[in-house]
Amino acid sequence: MDNRNKEGRIFEAIMKTPVMKTTFFAILFACIVANVSAQKIFSVDSRYDADIKVYVVDSRYDADLLVYKCDSRYDATDNKGLWFFVDSRYDADKKIYFTDSRYDADLLIYFVDSRYDAQWRNTAKKHLLY
Repeated sequence: MDNRNKEGRIFEAIMKTPVMKTTFFAILFACIVANVSAQKIFSVDSRYDADIKVYVVDSRYDADLLVYKCDSRYDATDNKGLWFFVDSRYDADKKIYFTDSRYDADLLIYFVDSRYDAQWRNTAKKHLLY
């Protein structure tokens, strides 16, 4: 009996139990959700190509989200304001358009200097980046 056949049978036996099947799919779902909520951002030139419109405010106290620009795509995890700007729209999780007016924006952001300062100030808008 070769190892691949043996491993296949072990996997099938494990997946027959409802608890293990539920656990397997829960872990798979968690991995997918974790990847979906990564914050790889692409800045578009047209408001019509954007998923959301953002405006950069002058004060952190006016912002819905405090954003830190990461140097690596692997640092931009979760939905907590850690953004990595990608070079291609196809690599992005979200496409954003920077507006000239705060009244045209879906989200008000403020860029911070430390990754530890990145956070949501208005959690009601958190859904915009999922």
